Amino acid sequence: MKPFLPTLALLPLFLFAGSAMAFDDDAYVRENGTALFQDDFNRHESTPDKEEVGNGWTTNSAWRAKGTKQASLEDGALHVTKAAIADHGVAIFHDAAFKDGAVRLRFKLEAGDDLGLDFVDRELKTVHAGHLCLAHVTLKNLTLIDSKTGNMDNANHERQLAGDKSPEFLALLRSKAKNFPVDLTAGEWHTLLVVIDGDVMRATVDNKPIGEFKSPGIGHPTKRMITLAVNKSAWVDDVKVWNLQCECENLQ
Repeated sequence: MKPFLPTLALLPLFLFAGSAMAFDDDAYVRENGTALFQDDFNRHESTPDKEEVGNGWTTNSAWRAKGTKQASLEDGALHVTKAAIADHGVAIFHDAAFKDGAVRLRFKLEAGDDLGLDFVDRELKTVHAGHLCLAHVTLKNLTLIDSKTGNMDNANHERQLAGDKSPEFLALLRSKAKNFPVDLTAGEWHTLLVVIDGDVMRATVDNKPIGEFKSPGIGHPTKRMITLAVNKSAWVDDVKVWNLQCECENLQ
């Protein structure tokens, strides 16, 4: 992030809510972002009963849902529904290499639905499946999570699987996430913008800054992939990914 300079030219980068001052990430991304990838899902599947997201997207349906279709292109958007046979939430992957970056997407949820936007480096072997950090949203809550030094650290992941509920371990996991209330309307489209800026992750919903979380795992230097994570059902559209002032030659 550029250091704050109290000049009139930079005043549009800030929004005032009462006495609090919140960073305007829409303006920040417009000024500093280089577009890496975008998708409006405005296309059709060649075989309706088979998964065919296209445009570089892959999913975990083959090994988590025995090949059952969980992602569909419908009405110019992506509709994701976890299959009854699946032994894991739906994960939809796309390569996107950056250190600092931003992702904007539109999403639609019903009661009980959720959507995760996961940042991943599968070459990092100290964490389960390369999970680095995550923004998770429901109709009532948005959570920002440091997975790398939290629940997806290999040792911590093993402790979770073993059922460790010791106070110190639970306190550690709680320290690696921050929750923010939201009040979203079921069945309507909303917009999520997530920015990773050093070791800080910020979230904006429907052009309203929701909150930020600072934690060391967020600052991992090589985000190589984004993942859309769905535990029940969600709609996604108009995904756009930016690099923010990062030299990414070594990530290609």
